[in-house]
Amino acid sequence: MTKQVKPVLQAKILLVEDDEDDYIITRSHLEELTSFDSHLTWVTNSVEGLQKLTEGNFDVCLLDYQLGAETGLSLLKQAVESGISTPIIMLTGQPDKQLDLQALEYGAADFLVKSELSEARFARAIRYALSRREFELERLNRLRLEADNRSKDRFLAHLSHELRTPLSSILGYTELLLESNHTEDARPELNIILNNGKHLLSLLNDILDLSKITANKLELRPEPTSLRHLILDIYTLLKVTAIDNGLELTFNSLTPLPVLITVDGTRLRQVLINLIYNAIKFTDAGSITVDLWTQQDAAKEMLMFRITDTGVGIPQRQLKDIFAPFTQIEDYLTRKKGGAGLGLAISAELIQRMGGRIDVASEEGKGSVFTFSLDPGDITDTQRKPLSLEPSLNNNGGAHSKLALTGEVLIVDDLADLRKLSAHWIQATGASVDFAVNGAEAIAKVKHKIASGSYYDLILMDLHMPGMGGREATVAIRETGYQYPVVALTAAMAKGIRQQLTALGFNDVLSKPITKNQLYRALRCYLTGNSALTDNSAADSLPLHFLVVEDDTEAAQLMQILLESLGVKTTLAHSAEECMRELALLHRFDRILLDLGLPDSDGLQLIERIEHNYPDNIVIVVSGHEHDIAASGSAIVQQSLLKPITKQALNSLVLTCR
Repeated sequence: MTKQVKPVLQAKILLVEDDEDDYIITRSHLEELTSFDSHLTWVTNSVEGLQKLTEGNFDVCLLDYQLGAETGLSLLKQAVESGISTPIIMLTGQPDKQLDLQALEYGAADFLVKSELSEARFARAIRYALSRREFELERLNRLRLEADNRSKDRFLAHLSHELRTPLSSILGYTELLLESNHTEDARPELNIILNNGKHLLSLLNDILDLSKITANKLELRPEPTSLRHLILDIYTLLKVTAIDNGLELTFNSLTPLPVLITVDGTRLRQVLINLIYNAIKFTDAGSITVDLWTQQDAAKEMLMFRITDTGVGIPQRQLKDIFAPFTQIEDYLTRKKGGAGLGLAISAELIQRMGGRIDVASEEGKGSVFTFSLDPGDITDTQRKPLSLEPSLNNNGGAHSKLALTGEVLIVDDLADLRKLSAHWIQATGASVDFAVNGAEAIAKVKHKIASGSYYDLILMDLHMPGMGGREATVAIRETGYQYPVVALTAAMAKGIRQQLTALGFNDVLSKPITKNQLYRALRCYLTGNSALTDNSAADSLPLHFLVVEDDTEAAQLMQILLESLGVKTTLAHSAEECMRELALLHRFDRILLDLGLPDSDGLQLIERIEHNYPDNIVIVVSGHEHDIAASGSAIVQQSLLKPITKQALNSLVLTCR
């Protein structure tokens, strides 16, 4: 049996000692330490000692207490105050407990008496000092890494803002032109601008997602999700792109599919769009086929996806690298396709986090097949149906094509283009607008309104402006006594920002680039008026549809009877999970009446889940005590009803929805 040999430690040691005899004795001690391979440097005074320590090339410093007319304590103190991390062992000729304590208080790693030195004692002190240095270096590296990560996060937040701001103008004005009646001849060119602007936005989102993955900050939010709705959304989105490229896009279910699955629908949609769009991009002729089925995998039933294309294919030598970040296929046929090479890397990471895996098979000139699995949650008792991509005829909760609103909105943004774009959308609803170019001007305008006895019904406040930003301005506006809604506009949607802004006095936050749907959701929540279909007869033909979330069966049934007597179709849910399942199937109700005391979830947490996944809904809180709507920090909570609920209260609510 081979005897294990302990590794010899390498140690660069600085000796600060003014006595040559003591230098020789110390060197002899070090030479006798067989467990160390030490390199000794000797200096005779504190000035040279501090200079050497500042250079930072030593693992340990042995410092004599008595250096001529001064003591080593002064050098020890200077070294610690200068941030020198090299551990220092104090040496003295006589034992002195008070001196020992003083040296340790000043920051010495150890205290040794020269006359009592033994090989074991000396070795232990140096070994401890080396361990302490290693720990200190690890701590400094960790602090440096954390500082670097904070710098990177700040840079990405700044980059996000700088890119999203011009994209807001590009996308918004292009959509505005496409909606007008004066640009028929330019529609193809405008669609190109719009599609390329959306492509730039998707690249920006990919970069931010990869940064979150790298920093382990990307969070999944699994919720009950309608698989059919998700697939129908993707098919509707991508079929036009496929047709424009002369390709056929088909979806097939190889087995009956669960009606509801529990996944992060936003991230699954992102993965499928990435893979299908790639297939379209790298296919010049033929088809893209997406197959779905369920498959038993060990003890778990998994949901499977297979995307098959008839495109250019991928060289075998590059298959192992395609899921690495920033990797693209370097083929003369595909260089023209562009992209940042992030989509597949992000998709692979998301699939892994959703409990699955992804594989690829490909042949140059014949096409590629991407197959991936994911955990759909417990689907044992879930209803199953073949996939149908026919548009649903079900009531969608009264989708409204036109808003009729009243009130005045103050738009605070330093960019004239974005002020003009937002104003056009707002004025189309019937509301009026006013403008401020920075926080200081916004404060002045609010004060002027208050002095004249009037107010703005809503303030849209950009957070990042020269001079005074939106945060400081909103705090100052709240101090004037202004109690109406303030909505933040920002490109930097970091984790926890909604809670931070709520604490400052904001009611909601919208991410840039702002879409018309986002803006109209906020206007519906905060301005008075009606959301009505342009055709009033059509509006009359569609009954209102409410979702009542109440765990008390008798109370829920009573509310259903009262609402249906008022002509309102009513769906009941007795828990948070039932609520999310109903929303997964229908997506939007005219109102959600939500009891805060549910058996499986805190009501406020459920509101947050609804807002994240189905933000076009409006929630009416039903509670046994007064609920502070502003304190909830949610944009979708419009009002509260106090139990017991009367028919008169419900009738008033119904009238505001018609």
